[in-house]
Amino acid sequence: MAEQSGEVTIVGAGARLEGTVVSAGSLRIDGQVKGQINADGDVTLSPTSQVEADIRAQNVSVGGKFKGNVIVKGKAHLARGGRIDGNITSKTLVVEEGGIFHGQSIMGEGASSGAPAAAQAAQTSQAKDGRTEEVKVP
Repeated sequence: MAEQSGEVTIVGAGARLEGTVVSAGSLRIDGQVKGQINADGDVTLSPTSQVEADIRAQNVSVGGKFKGNVIVKGKAHLARGGRIDGNITSKTLVVEEGGIFHGQSIMGEGASSGAPAAAQAAQTSQAKDGRTEEVKVP
């Protein structure tokens, strides 16, 4: 994930936060968060993270357990071993082998602005064929 600025806020592995987390830059979560996450940069959920929230950011990468909705302007990335239970709105969605996604994906140029004409809905599940899949909608 490309950082929007040099600032990265880190929620450590032993931390438990409840409420709204706002970051002017990028955010990395190693611990537990419940509530709302808003970042001007990228949000990275490490393999040790447990997050139950709605996320709004530039890009997001999920390596841990996530429950909630994601709205990003760019790419949503589900890493090997990560799990998403919720809906994703993004320009691009990448699901690696071993990632589990239960929900709906809305993709396209206008997806983050809510323009349905440029978006495509798709139901997805665990990638089983051994490939990393990147889906783009023109």
